[in-house]
Amino acid sequence: MPRTKTTSLEDQRWVEEEMAGCQFGDRRLKPRAATVVGQIFGKIGESIPAACQDYANAKAAYRFFDNDSVSEAQILSGHFQATKERIAASDVPVLYLHDTTEHCFKREAGVMGRDGKRNKITVRRILMHSSLAITPDGQPLGVAAIKFWEREEAPKKGKKKPSPGNVPIEEKESYRWLDNLRQATARSSDPAACVHIGDRESDIYEVFSLADELHTHFLVRSSSERRTEREGVTISEEMDNAPVNGVHAIKFQDSKGAKHEAILEIKFREIEVPPPKSKQSRYASLMLTAIYAVEKATPEGREPIVWKLLTSLPVKTLTAAIEKLNWYAMRWKIEVFHKVLKSGCRTEESELRTTTRLTNFIAICCIVAWRVFWLTMIRRTAPDAPAAVAFTDTEQKVLDRLFPDPSSRNAPGTVSDYILKIAKLGGYWARAKDRPPGNQVICIRPTNSIPQSACW
Repeated sequence: MPRTKTTSLEDQRWVEEEMAGCQFGDRRLKPRAATVVGQIFGKIGESIPAACQDYANAKAAYRFFDNDSVSEAQILSGHFQATKERIAASDVPVLYLHDTTEHCFKREAGVMGRDGKRNKITVRRILMHSSLAITPDGQPLGVAAIKFWEREEAPKKGKKKPSPGNVPIEEKESYRWLDNLRQATARSSDPAACVHIGDRESDIYEVFSLADELHTHFLVRSSSERRTEREGVTISEEMDNAPVNGVHAIKFQDSKGAKHEAILEIKFREIEVPPPKSKQSRYASLMLTAIYAVEKATPEGREPIVWKLLTSLPVKTLTAAIEKLNWYAMRWKIEVFHKVLKSGCRTEESELRTTTRLTNFIAICCIVAWRVFWLTMIRRTAPDAPAAVAFTDTEQKVLDRLFPDPSSRNAPGTVSDYILKIAKLGGYWARAKDRPPGNQVICIRPTNSIPQSACW
């Protein structure tokens, strides 16, 4: 297998495990893909030449991204297989988080701005709809499905645009929700133990119907004023007349870091929901549960918290309703994953020119971003796990040399101990009052003063 002088795949065991199931037409591409993943993980956020360290390896990486025999699906095939194995090993429900993000690539224009710098113009926008599998406590199991595309140009002025209701969903961008739901469900041997979670954009009746067809479940935030089977009555009107089942206290921080506490009144009710009138010939009515969590006594200067959820899961008790609210709150994890991808791996700063090269590069970075996110969360979900679940012997020895701990010489270190040492490389102070280290300090970009093997 190809190696660089600073990146040894023997010290990156996880790369080989993650790429073992890759399926390429040319057998030489599999070890090259593993090498590129290891190189980019070794210098997260750096340019491809900087990550590859020398001309020969950089040229090989560029040729890999530009190879007509390479696609993002092939690059991720090994990761998909590894994700499927982690899902099968999980003994808890698996939450699939679905969301769309946009990668915006800019280049310098010839026009000079008033500040003396050249203006930048957007030359390419690549949208990515990803599905991240996690456990209810937040441990990411891997990317379960992904779709890349570029948005078509808007129709010219004067050209009549068809009504959205008359366009089949197969011809809409929103079909990505169905496509990923189907692919993600296929990663599980027990679809009934999976819950697909989406924001308001996923409030699509076709999604509900497909989940029912696949015998899996969904939990989405409602955006439509849907009708019920009762003539002239909407779900909101039905819930307005429903009794309050209980209250629930939550604590949260706003965008400015200020801490708040809110008391939510919770209602839940099973309701028969018909398809929209234009779709009644294709879809049947479904029995869904509406969960409403509304803050009544809202302090001045802050909008009230209002969550209106729809789910195919049974909800019979207040405890079950609170559990579903907590599961939906996990949806933010996919936003974090996208942030690691853009801010940590710096995908939008890539100088690759074509859509094919860029999507191949982003696919590689998805594997890297998952690993960073996994390292961050494993310390929180399983802090006492042995260090060997995440680190090789060589990696542990390097970190012990950098951060010796005399008090633990006779006791084996835990995964928490070694992730804390990595965080210190990224500037984490590890004071008693500090919050647990996040993805930013795990995404360290090594300098010449720090051994490469300590940074992966």
